[in-house]
Amino acid sequence: MTESASPRVSQPRIMVLGVQPGHPPFRIVEIDGEVVGEAKGVTDVLQAAAAFGIRVHDLDDPDVIRWVGGDKFKWTLH
Repeated sequence: MTESASPRVSQPRIMVLGVQPGHPPFRIVEIDGEVVGEAKGVTDVLQAAAAFGIRVHDLDDPDVIRWVGGDKFKWTLH
């Protein structure tokens, strides 16, 4: 298989990890492989991205952001 025929696997700059228990529940945000904070909603994720100079135009673009343990609408346990 040539390199051009192989599937492309990218590592997005932003990773939003699964929901953690808390009051309120939160998700850990990583940028460039480092934990940068907690998010309690999409706005927190966008603010963290902006602080690192990342403009997010599409929250569903897997080349930019990866949602682990649920999508951008998952902010509670169960």
